[in-house]
Amino acid sequence: MSADPTADLTLVPEVDARAALRGRCVRFVLLAPVGGWLGVGTLRVLHATESADAIELICGYESYARSVA
Repeated sequence: MSADPTADLTLVPEVDARAALRGRCVRFVLLAPVGGWLGVGTLRVLHATESADAIELICGYESYARSVA
């Protein structure tokens, strides 16, 4: 990983990103479509930013399927 802890996280599976950031404060945001959708595939980091108090991970699934409910 480079000096910037967020530089190498794009498209990394979310569980691997959390493991790499162990011991740091992480803020987690999940992007999802509006309505009844289910995440399909691996949850991945789409964007990571570092602030003074935490690293924010914006994550989304590889695809989404309409929920039948």
